[in-house]
Amino acid sequence: MKTAHFFALAMTMASGGTWALGDGCSSSSDGRSGEQKVTITRAAHQRDDKSGVHGSEKDIIETAAGAGKFKTLYAAIEAAGLVETLKGSGPFTVFAPTDEAFEKLGTGTVEELLKPENKGKLVAILTYHVVPSKVLSKDVRTMEVPTVNGQRLDVVVKNGTVRVDNATVVMADVVASNGVIHAIDTVLLPTDKTVVEVAMKAGNFNTLCRLLKAADWVEPLNGAGPFTVFAPTDEAFAKLDPATLESLAKPENKAKLAAILKFHVVKGRIFSDQAIKAGTAKTAQGQSVHITSKGGTVMIDGATVVKADVEASNGVIHVIDTVLLPN
Repeated sequence: MKTAHFFALAMTMASGGTWALGDGCSSSSDGRSGEQKVTITRAAHQRDDKSGVHGSEKDIIETAAGAGKFKTLYAAIEAAGLVETLKGSGPFTVFAPTDEAFEKLGTGTVEELLKPENKGKLVAILTYHVVPSKVLSKDVRTMEVPTVNGQRLDVVVKNGTVRVDNATVVMADVVASNGVIHAIDTVLLPTDKTVVEVAMKAGNFNTLCRLLKAADWVEPLNGAGPFTVFAPTDEAFAKLDPATLESLAKPENKAKLAAILKFHVVKGRIFSDQAIKAGTAKTAQGQSVHITSKGGTVMIDGATVVKADVEASNGVIHVIDTVLLPN
């Protein structure tokens, strides 16, 4: 979750303050009610014939610094040590919160984030606003977009307005030499809970959390990762013989329990569409699971995914209805 001096800002704001359907543009349904692929009204800049939109000789940082509407964002980028990164070749797409967007965070919040001791958290937030590719308004549709942070942004196009998570795009296609900027009215906040913390908070993974503690696997899954976790619900564990569960939790069976739990973990952040495309995934236990999709249902070996793509700061969780057991 910035062109030369943003001279088109006032004109774009006057057009309605959002990405709007242009006159005579075509739209095509992507199969979801009220959500369309659209052609977006864009800011006016020097023409870049290759991209079909207007370009600038200034990079993203130079454009932001000269705009006058992104002073807080620029200060945050400096504090996070990301200036040189965003001056790189890219290309990048930056969803840039305005100064007014940062003000919505409340008194003292920005000041707290800018402190050196909070640099890690600041980097996580800022990289959530950066997509590692050039996404122009003409390419925008309802979709999920991967960020440099690792988590994905939910982009929704509806009734001529583009929303990114809970933010509205107020100006599109400010093209810089190394990417493009889309101004937004709200700061995007990624999930800051680890896969274990997400599971503990959910309330339906009590057995899984208890077994992770018994196997001394809480600390590893609280690490940097990233991890993909196929997480059995309490109902999934209830399908097992109670005596089996009790036996697994005993200290003498710690290695066996750890092997089962590792069979539910894959290194890397793998979202459901990527998993389906891959067809298999090698687990931390060493064996692989098979991933299939039919009629909208995704299966991991003999388990059904009942909820996919639950974001965490260090990975992603796919909720399953059956405990996976290695050979």
